[in-house]
Amino acid sequence: MEMEQVAKLVLATGGEDPRAALSAATELRRAASRLEAGVVRRARIAGWSWAEIAAVLGVSKQAVHRKYGRS
Repeated sequence: MEMEQVAKLVLATGGEDPRAALSAATELRRAASRLEAGVVRRARIAGWSWAEIAAVLGVSKQAVHRKYGRS
């Protein structure tokens, strides 16, 4: 997702239409999840441990491994 699309979605979350705002927030959450997965993958390729990744994400090592361990 390009920054222009992200900016449009962020603006839409503050709009008058709750349905559009919720839809935009949902898409932002999905985009953030995809981005996080890719960054975790890159960190693992770079040699980071699950504990290091977990510390940066603010979750337990078990949680990050459970979520991304198969990717």
